[in-house]
Parts: sequence; C-alpha cells; structure tokens
Amino acid sequence: MYKIYINDIPFILSADLSLAQQVPGDKTQIVARYNGSPKIFLNYADMLEKGRQLDSITIFSEDLEQLWGDFCSNFKLIEAAGGCVFNAQDELLVIYRRGSWDLPKGKIDPGETPEQAAVREVEEETGIGEISLGKFLGHTYHTYRDPKERRILKRTYWYRMQTPQKDLTPQTEEDIEVAEWVLPGPFLAQSELEIYQSIQEVIEKVK
Repeated sequence: MYKIYINDIPFILSADLSLAQQVPGDKTQIVARYNGSPKIFLNYADMLEKGRQLDSITIFSEDLEQLWGDFCSNFKLIEAAGGCVFNAQDELLVIYRRGSWDLPKGKIDPGETPEQAAVREVEEETGIGEISLGKFLGHTYHTYRDPKERRILKRTYWYRMQTPQKDLTPQTEEDIEVAEWVLPGPFLAQSELEIYQSIQEVIEKVK
C-alpha cells in the first residue's frame, strides 16, 4: 500500500482486491478500481486540491507497482529527508513553520545519501549538533504545485536521531518561527493541534 497526502487528505493506492466488495461508509470516501488510465489520477488530485469535502480516496488494482508507477508518471519526484530527534530526557524536537507544527527536514542535495541529508537538515534548521543517527522510520509522501504550477510528489525519508544538546536556534530564513522540545504523547494530545497528518503519523511511530 502507498499513502500520499494531497491537500493533507490521504490518497491510498492498494492491492487489496477485497475492496471491490466494500461499500464506503459515507460520501466522504471514494473507493474505486483502477481503470488503467494514468490521467485519472490527475482528476482525483484536482478533486482533493479544490476542496476538503472528502476524507480519503482509495484506488486499488492487483498490480500495486504498476499502480504506483502510473501515479508517479503524473508528477516530478523530489526527495527529502528529516529526523525525529530526541534528547536525553526523551523529548522530541519539533518546529513551527508556516502555520503548522513540523519536524526538521529538507531536500536531498546531489551526491548526498538520505541519511546525510537528514542529519544536515536537522543541524541547519535547529542549530543542534552531536547527532547520533538511529533507525530508518519509513517514508511519507505528499504532493504540491511549484511556482510554475508543475505537480510535485515529495518522498521524505525519516530517521530516528539522538542528541545530548538542548539549546536550539530556529533557522528563520527558512520561515521557522519556533524550535522546541516536547513530550510526544502530550504534544499530539493537544486539541486543535496545527499539524499535517503525515507528520503526525511519523511522530506516532516514535512516541
């Protein structure tokens, strides 16, 4: 299964053929068999970009990799990497940027590995060092339009990290207003927390 966030709404690609027998619980969910035309994904993407009436879209096919390849053919792929960084008190490093809580991350530079990019971006965006790289946590995917209105699919590699440092310096030139340490459970339990679903899912894995 692949989960891509479009306008912070999950767009799911699945090989579960039993979905053909399921009826969505309400009109906020779309479940459909793939019709074999890659352009259909643009129609669904437009639907999600233009409004928040839907909770999810799930497209299924017996060939998941063809489904994924056809979806990706409509987008330019950009790769990024970031970290779930913990200090000695098991607090998680979070940042506040452009109206939402986030985790430090950024694009992978030419010649970099995802691991190198993840550590570099954490250092640049928060000012900490002495980072110990831990296990790979997985990918997240989301789409957006660039300034030329081209469709972009961003794949982000996430890693668990540890540091003995606590002093933080948010990178204001990257629009980071706040960098702080939080306890993951109470942080996510806040009512009306401004956070993207994909970021919340990454934190859920480590809390």
